Amino acid sequence: MTLTPEPPENCQLCPRLVEYREEVRAREPEWFNGAVPSFGDEDARLLILGLAPGVTGAHRTGRPFTGDYAGDLLYATLTKFGFANGKFAARTDDGLKLINTMVTNAVRCVPPQNKPIGVEINTCRPFMLDRLSALPNLRAVVCLGRIAHDTLIRGLSLRLAAHPFAHQAQHETPKFRIFDSYHCSRYNTNTGRLTPEMFEAVFSDVADYLE
Repeated sequence: MTLTPEPPENCQLCPRLVEYREEVRAREPEWFNGAVPSFGDEDARLLILGLAPGVTGAHRTGRPFTGDYAGDLLYATLTKFGFANGKFAARTDDGLKLINTMVTNAVRCVPPQNKPIGVEINTCRPFMLDRLSALPNLRAVVCLGRIAHDTLIRGLSLRLAAHPFAHQAQHETPKFRIFDSYHCSRYNTNTGRLTPEMFEAVFSDVADYLE
């Protein structure tokens, strides 16, 4: 079976997302303005699963978690635990490399107000599942936020009630372990819902597990 781990850059599957993408393109024609591909190591043992590209972040730059605050915290934390080389400068030519790690999103196109709707999450899920299947060495997935967690659990045909989302929760699956974290958005960090120490605790758990 042929896997499709990445949608086409000009993906047309979700009409609302296509319309919004084109609205942004009209204002900012020099931006990436497409379905944002996964970034990282094809031999990854760790996959980071976010929600969707931010309009001034990944939608602008074309690389997940690049160009907004969420990426500052994510890539600094990955570097601290040996999953990145520490060259993150919030642009695609910064020389950043991920080590045994890949970063992707549950929904690959930017949604209005950063909120994809159910049909868009469901439509993009096959790309997520093929992304997982295309990583032969995968052992751990970090879900950033409840939506990423829920779409992964549903995609694996597991029961949500048996695998509830909670910060720093862990869930075993037949192929890999899931680690949950609140999303590293500026809103969560500004309100104190997520602190750097809380975020690092998740990746400390991941590092211990992969060792």
